[in-house]
Amino acid sequence: MTDQTLPPKSAVAEVPAASAEEALAHFSRRLSFETDCDDTHGALRSGRVDFVLLDVRAPDRYARGHVPGAINLPRGKMTERRMSQWPDDTLFVVYCAGPHCNGANKAAVVLARQGRPVKEMIGGITGWLDEGFALTEGSEPGGFDQEAPQDAPQTASQGAV
Repeated sequence: MTDQTLPPKSAVAEVPAASAEEALAHFSRRLSFETDCDDTHGALRSGRVDFVLLDVRAPDRYARGHVPGAINLPRGKMTERRMSQWPDDTLFVVYCAGPHCNGANKAAVVLARQGRPVKEMIGGITGWLDEGFALTEGSEPGGFDQEAPQDAPQTASQGAV
């Protein structure tokens, strides 16, 4: 293929990028809806936890492995009565199995309908494990472990999701 037969622009550049102002608004807005595993880990590690971390998966999956400190609360149990145990301005961070699961999105909708501040921890359990962070097992939130041991990496295939 010669230069004469190449399309004038790549598929990446074929649609022009937004203006810097539009990009700033877009990406800033996304950050108001999402947090990532590393930022969540950093907050847990530092002890600066100014949010409630909710694992919205089924209890059996939560028990097999969850982010330390996360409370198991599937969306069907997010009743206004149940949520009233937290102040109205409590920030909730929700997660599910990972990018292939929309459980966190559905839970965020429930919380937003109740007027609650909410963000999704993008990546969910899959992202947490991809970052090398440890899970804890059991039906309680458990303590926070800073990292998975280097000689025993955890993977989604170990039943965490």
